[in-house]
Amino acid sequence: MTGAFANTADIVLASASPRRKELLASTGVDFDVVVSAVEEPAPDEGETPGGYALRLACLKARDVARNRPGAFVLGADTVVAVGEHILGKPVDKDDAARMIGLLAGREHTVVTACCLLGPDGEAVWAEPVSTLVRFGPLTPQTIASYAATGESLDKAGGYAIQGLGGFMIESIDGSYSNVVGLPLSETVHALALAGAICPRRTCGQD
Repeated sequence: MTGAFANTADIVLASASPRRKELLASTGVDFDVVVSAVEEPAPDEGETPGGYALRLACLKARDVARNRPGAFVLGADTVVAVGEHILGKPVDKDDAARMIGLLAGREHTVVTACCLLGPDGEAVWAEPVSTLVRFGPLTPQTIASYAATGESLDKAGGYAIQGLGGFMIESIDGSYSNVVGLPLSETVHALALAGAICPRRTCGQD
């Protein structure tokens, strides 16, 4: 199936996430995937979830852009926060269970920050996008059973809304794709505004 958009320039996704790759591919645009080699630093003292996610997204985009001059480079990073407390990826299944226990029966924020660099390496879009997610009540046994699946281990906050962890979600307020890992509406708008993509019919590629 062909998506609604087509390229007018080279695009690089600076992310190893298969979920971001699937989301961006759903638009119909072609892009390369180049994974950044930068180490992810810990949050600075007092750094907000949005500020931290944006810092990481821009670090990744700039690292990849050094070897891809002339292309638009999109970096992204997702964090989960309870208030201002940032939850990264769990180190093991016990850590995943701890995180899910913190989220059970309450609301939290998922922030995906995106950093789009233009062909000359200039930032043409840099923004954190937030979605409120509420978990239903969870028993310790349910939490342990989900953590045991191993799905949590490479997910910020220890769960995947689009995967086995979907049963824990009571409601969301905001972008669903943002929780998965890429705010599609904002991303498409930014790419189009920057001149990297256009509607397929406008480009004469229908």
